[in-house]
Amino acid sequence: MPTLPPKLQKILADSFYIRTTLTRRNGTPRVIETTYYWDGADQIILSGYPGKRDWVASMARNPEVTVHTVEFEPGYDIAATARVLRDRNERVPYLMKFVEHWSIRPGFPRFRIQFLLGAVKVNRKLRLPWWGPFILARRIFDQMPCVVITLTGEPVEREPIPPALSEPQNGRPF
Repeated sequence: MPTLPPKLQKILADSFYIRTTLTRRNGTPRVIETTYYWDGADQIILSGYPGKRDWVASMARNPEVTVHTVEFEPGYDIAATARVLRDRNERVPYLMKFVEHWSIRPGFPRFRIQFLLGAVKVNRKLRLPWWGPFILARRIFDQMPCVVITLTGEPVEREPIPPALSEPQNGRPF
């Protein structure tokens, strides 16, 4: 596990966006910006709105990535390895932490989301089937991307400006 400087730890704890350089199918680099949750150690969970994402397929094909901080100064680049999670039972705990982190953002419908997450936690703890009101939550979780990034390299401090986002290929933004 790399040693994360205190400045970087604060940035990862307080930010909501990071950029990631990955490799496209054709071998060219691509820089994307995503929301995330940091576990406080060496893992970052990438997710976002439900739906298929090209970047998830790219990370499944080539898991070697570089994470770039976006918010606050100084900026950091960190080598990492991506693992795409597909199994529901493995994904749900990560996605719940991601949504909990996202729900602290100003303007987010905090009460409704916390109520829903609380209900899902009870459902999971009691090992109840995904029925009734939980079916909607299950459908949303099943469609959300879920990638666990494990930081593998030592952080490199850089100027505050992160790498520019890549232009979409074939007119598709994701």
